Amino acid sequence: MTTPPAKLQDNPLLRAEGLPRFHEIKPEHVEPAMEYLISEVNRRFDELEANLQPTWTGLIVPLDALDIPFEYAWGPVNHLLSVRNSDELRKVHERTLPKVVELGLRMRQSRPVYEGLKQLRASDAWNELDEGQQRTVELKIRSAEHAGVGLEGAAKTRFNQIEAELSKLSSDFSNHVLDATKAYERIVTDPAQTEGWPQSLKNLASQSYAQEKKAESTPDAGPWRITLDYPSLVPFMQHSRDRAAREEVYRASVTRAAGGELDNRQIILKTLQLRQEKAKLLGFSTYAELSLDSKMAPSVAEVDRMSEELLTAARRHAEQDFTEIEQLARQEGQSEPLLHWDVGFWAERLSEKRFDFTDEQLRPYFPLPRVLEGLFSLCTRLFGVSFEEVSNEPTVWHQDVRYYRVRDEAGEPIASFYLDPYSRPADKRGGAWMDECLSRKITPEGKLVLPVVHLCCNGTPPVGDKPSLMSFSEVETLFHEFGHGLQGMLTQVDYASVSGINGVEWDAVELASQFMENWCYERPVLLGMTAHYETGEPLPEDLFEKICQARTFRSGSQMLRQLELGMTDMELHHRYKVEENDEAPQQVQARIARRTSILPPLPEAESLCGFSHIFAGGYAAGYYSYKWAEVLSADAFAAFEEAGLSDDAAVQQLGRRYRDTVLALGGSRHPMQVFKDFRGREPSTEPLLRHTGLA
Repeated sequence: MTTPPAKLQDNPLLRAEGLPRFHEIKPEHVEPAMEYLISEVNRRFDELEANLQPTWTGLIVPLDALDIPFEYAWGPVNHLLSVRNSDELRKVHERTLPKVVELGLRMRQSRPVYEGLKQLRASDAWNELDEGQQRTVELKIRSAEHAGVGLEGAAKTRFNQIEAELSKLSSDFSNHVLDATKAYERIVTDPAQTEGWPQSLKNLASQSYAQEKKAESTPDAGPWRITLDYPSLVPFMQHSRDRAAREEVYRASVTRAAGGELDNRQIILKTLQLRQEKAKLLGFSTYAELSLDSKMAPSVAEVDRMSEELLTAARRHAEQDFTEIEQLARQEGQSEPLLHWDVGFWAERLSEKRFDFTDEQLRPYFPLPRVLEGLFSLCTRLFGVSFEEVSNEPTVWHQDVRYYRVRDEAGEPIASFYLDPYSRPADKRGGAWMDECLSRKITPEGKLVLPVVHLCCNGTPPVGDKPSLMSFSEVETLFHEFGHGLQGMLTQVDYASVSGINGVEWDAVELASQFMENWCYERPVLLGMTAHYETGEPLPEDLFEKICQARTFRSGSQMLRQLELGMTDMELHHRYKVEENDEAPQQVQARIARRTSILPPLPEAESLCGFSHIFAGGYAAGYYSYKWAEVLSADAFAAFEEAGLSDDAAVQQLGRRYRDTVLALGGSRHPMQVFKDFRGREPSTEPLLRHTGLA
């Protein structure tokens, strides 16, 4: 890159070295930086097309170099949109996004680059490239073909219009969900209506009221504010004894972004229509077939087979789950039929009765600092890496964010990560996710860039002088995202396109994350990350046993819910035709839900309008990936069970093999081969059914 003009010298988005300067980035920096970068990259790309040599150093190295300034500029902008959202940032992002999409398409649709890649693959030099380099070239060729490199004339123009429109629709969908979530609140002023609430919910709801209303509130006297944000929504639905209030909150949840100015229904229809048209332009009969062309699963039929196999195993158990909570509700005096807003409440009562513990009893034993100690200790034991918090690192976007450095067995730094652990409904999107900040790579100058990742959760924040006291599900979520992070950080591949999670087929990406969740039920691990925040006492043995017993509680119901979402996604992207179908997308989900849910959905439910995974994330025609990868992860963990979890030497040896295959190889090898490198065979569904009690 040439040196930016003087007026841009201080723009933090144009400092392409070290860590991104999140603490300095303001919305007004975005457009000037991106206009300059887009102009510069276009100029350098012109030069590359005119002078490229079909070799690794003549084509791939300069091509990958063009991504580096975007990693430091557009990457942080997208990240801040998720963790520090504001009207100003959103507007500038919307204005800039079409130009970024246009440039990305131009680069992926370059005929000279595409022909150069194919020449490299056909040349004598091909056999001199290592496996990661060959895979890089193969993936770039596939990416170009999926970007319409073979299209010409009107077809190419239409394809580019579709890509730009889909990008905007995705952004609009996400913003609508965020705004609709923020728009709803239920204010509770009568302490009698909080009877049965856990203390953590009172604390959170009081804090939410005080922050939002700029008014006085205490956890015990109120007022309290309930929102559709998960740390508020889920415990309210589980513990509120006010059935009418539960109904109101549930209905608000399943009709979020389904009306008014934030209505996502037309966005869904338009998105499905454009995806179908895009697939046809590329020679695929459906969008699902286009999606699976870059997945581990070989076909829609194979995905359907897995879904049906798991549905058959889970349905009977789910029916039994429902019968049990229905009986309990009747015994406890509910005369009305059990409806959607009752299920979570009575399931929680049944869990308390059967296992004789509550999330509230567990929370004091899971302060976030102690959980992190246990997580880090496990990773040291399995993978030989250590972690240190860097307290003087200033480049964070919020005061709650922490920065850690990762070292190998010799004490050498190999990676680092940001941890953003708490819910901030006002400007941070819901859910939990891992994303790359900087990928591992060797620059054209020969410098090794170590990977940096973002780990973002929406856990319960500290209240007053109490640390963040985590629910057990929040602990599992942290382990899950850390599994993604480990694949990003422990990679040993030096080519950005296939290092870390890059280049890993989407339905294999959840292997590393779900694998880590299994360790939450391993006795030394779980007890090693607990300490009562006031007394320091470890989790009592009887509570550990109950957690393990509760692991398979309602697993049939949970399996059906995941299958409903995955099967709906595949139906909408494979068999559903917007122009030819009398059904609305929500009716498609309702039809599938009659097979996958014990309670028929509410006629007015529009939960697809909040289904960001497939309409604003990367899971379109890929939501099945959670279950596909769960099969892989359960089977991977079964290898440790077979070796003997109490045999420390065997666990360490196997942990290093897992590190050197699943975590180290990234996208440099096909995931089926990576799995076989670790496991010695292809995956089996038996461990998953056994772990979930459905065998």
